[in-house]
Amino acid sequence: MGKNLHCKHNHPLNLITRRIENYFNNNYRNNWRAPMFSKFDRISPVVTLTQNFDSLLVPSDHPSRALSESYYLNSEYMLRAHTSAHQSDLIKQGLDAFLVLGDVYRRDTVDASHYPVFHQMEGVRLFSKQELFSHLGDTSRVTFFENGSRDATKQERHTIETSLCLEENLKNTLRNLANNLFGDDVEMQWVDAYFPFTHPSWELEIKYQGEWLEVLGCGIVEQEILSSAGADSRVGWAFGLGLERLAMRLYSIPDIRLFWSEDSRFLDQFNVEDPNTKITYKPFSKQSPVINDVSFWVPDDFSENDFYDIVRNIGGDIVENVELFDNFVHPKTKRKSKAYRITYRHMERSLTKREANEIHSGIVAAGVQQLGIQER
Repeated sequence: MGKNLHCKHNHPLNLITRRIENYFNNNYRNNWRAPMFSKFDRISPVVTLTQNFDSLLVPSDHPSRALSESYYLNSEYMLRAHTSAHQSDLIKQGLDAFLVLGDVYRRDTVDASHYPVFHQMEGVRLFSKQELFSHLGDTSRVTFFENGSRDATKQERHTIETSLCLEENLKNTLRNLANNLFGDDVEMQWVDAYFPFTHPSWELEIKYQGEWLEVLGCGIVEQEILSSAGADSRVGWAFGLGLERLAMRLYSIPDIRLFWSEDSRFLDQFNVEDPNTKITYKPFSKQSPVINDVSFWVPDDFSENDFYDIVRNIGGDIVENVELFDNFVHPKTKRKSKAYRITYRHMERSLTKREANEIHSGIVAAGVQQLGIQER
């Protein structure tokens, strides 16, 4: 906590952040020609449970509330799992266009593209009736709200005209952002999605190196959220994107652990003044891995993310990958067993087998003590 990599000058996350900020500042200005979108990039990641999950919309058994998937500090506070945790508070302050950047925390898989800390950007824009339909000139004959029904294209309170106009504005904004980041000739498509804070919702995918890659999620903000935040007379859209995901693609960074490197051979590659500078990451070291397997009997309440968390806590960034390669159920006792292959590799120097074995033994011992596993 407190590293704020997205604010560090010679860092790829900062370059991505500046490019997105510049796009919004250059293209969206108010009547006084000042940037329309306010930016918040140092809000504390410690939030209440209510902030992290809007109780109006998310049921108490929502899976992201699980202890095995989030970092809880106590019964009231946790580390935010997404930057949407600040959406309602900022709307209550009277803001109608803002970007929120910051570190978010989730217990997850251990591999080259997952890390318990990563960085997100949230964008929100709200509209009055006059703002949304300004292109029509006379808005007196346009219906903004209704007491209707919800379907795939709209919410209960939104007219179809309101919903379609919001959708067009949102998609145009994000298509132009994708062109700004990936080039005017990038191929893209919209995919219907579900998010608890928006409806309808979409994911934007781009064609990257021959495959479709999701770059962001977005949608029309649930009117119930706006009502609870004191903005019931407005409608709006929101989007969220992962900064590491974008940076890994734009700069060909192969391993998410590199973002936390203090090695000048990594950071100096991104020490440029112009954030639009074309950069392709050049590997400065490729150390040999040490691979150890472990298999153990698991209790009925075993959570894979709890095991991954132990691996991260003890192995740190020396652990490159954890792969489940065998599930076994004893035919008589019905006891369950799991086998994992753990790859250890230091990012900057050679790792000895003895060092890796000591870490491996510590992981197994902690699993026995904390999770009740039994090594086979």
